[in-house]
Order: sequence, then C-alpha cells, then structure tokens
Amino acid sequence: MKIALIGYGKMGRMIDEMSERAGVQVVARIDPNTPDAEYQEVNAHSLREAEVAICFTNPDSALKNIEAVLAAGKDLVMGTTGWTEHKDRVAEMVKDANLGMVYSSNFSIGVNLFFHIVAEAAKVMNHFDMYDVMGLEAHHRQKHDSPSGTAVTLGELLLEHLDRKSILATQRLDRQPEHGELHFASIRGGHVPGTHSVWFDSEFDQIELTHRARTRGGFASGALVAAQWIKGKKGFFTEREMMARLLG
Repeated sequence: MKIALIGYGKMGRMIDEMSERAGVQVVARIDPNTPDAEYQEVNAHSLREAEVAICFTNPDSALKNIEAVLAAGKDLVMGTTGWTEHKDRVAEMVKDANLGMVYSSNFSIGVNLFFHIVAEAAKVMNHFDMYDVMGLEAHHRQKHDSPSGTAVTLGELLLEHLDRKSILATQRLDRQPEHGELHFASIRGGHVPGTHSVWFDSEFDQIELTHRARTRGGFASGALVAAQWIKGKKGFFTEREMMARLLG
C-alpha cells in the first residue's frame, strides 16, 4: 500500500521509520516547515501516487488538509486534533466524496484499549456515589493543544457512563468544582509522549487508572493499522468503530 504523510514532524518521521516493516510504502512527505519533505502543499499533485493519506499536523491546518485530501480523491487517516467542532460538516464532505476517513484523538492500540477499560470502570462506579472522579493528562512542552484530544475522549466516556457527571471542565479551576462537573486537567513540560490518568476518589481510598506512552511508536503503529483498514472503505469512522470491527 502507498501512503502520503501530511506533517513530517516527530510523528510523521516515526510513521516513516515503521512503514517498511508494516508493508507500507511512503510515496510523499508533505510539510511546509521542513526541508526533508518533498512537497510543501497538500494537493492533487503531491498526493497523486498515494492511496491513503495520514495527517499529523497542527490544529490550525486540520480542516484545510481534510478538504484538500478529499478533493484529491484519497482516503484519510486523521490524527490531528482540534477540528471536531466541524465533525458534521466533515462527515458530509466524506460522504459526498464517496471516500473513507478514520479519525481519532489517539491511534495507539493501547490507548484505545484504555478507552474500553475506563468506560467499563465508569459503568461499575456509577453505582457508588461515594467516589468522585477526576482526570489528569501530561504531554511534552512542544504540544500545541490543550487539553489533549485523548483527555477529551476520556472525559466524554466518563460523562456517558456516570449519571452524576454532566459537564466536562478542562480549564484551570480557581474555584470549587460545580455540581456535576468533571475536571480533567492538563500539564505541559519536558519530553512526555503522553500520560493520561483517571482517578475515582472517596473519603477512604482511591482507584487510579493510568496509561503511559513510552514512545510515539504506539501511535505510529496504530496509524499504519488504520491506513491499511480504511483503504477502499466508504464512510466516516472513529478509531473506536474501527477497533470494534477489528475485534468482531
């Protein structure tokens, strides 16, 4: 399979390094900010040899890149976050183009298993009001967005399965949390690939669930799996939907 990499930063380079062992050929590297990329713009010319595009860029260029890939008639793996307020519009664009797109806040297989674990834990803890719930995510100092898309997904899963929580608060709180508010905080610094923790806390004890990425390899491997899965499919899919189909 032939892919184009949109964004040739740390994630793009990691995917490039891992592509050969996955049986994938990188035919285009697209990035306006690095001389190591063959192309600076996402368009029909730079994507002409690719079957699937994998996008890991910054949130400001996310929607523009989606539009360009679909206009070029290519399936898409979207790892960039910060665009999902346009999700309904993008879903219509994918449908109109008769193409396939899979997106996720985090393509790591381990993180997607963690999503399932947290969801099941929340279902259990929904029966025990003595436990409050909160979250914390940490990333390297070069990460552009906050909170992470993974933190937002975790927060949404907790709201879905905990009746006593109805509001996700990701900003700094210099006050007491309001009734029904779930606080998911963020910190940035160092070289942390990504750590996400969920705490169920009572007066007597605490239950902590944590996923720690050791390297970006897990994200890159998951993105390559997604590229192989989405090739030739029609529709707009989340990583969770993809995982459900892979697991049968």
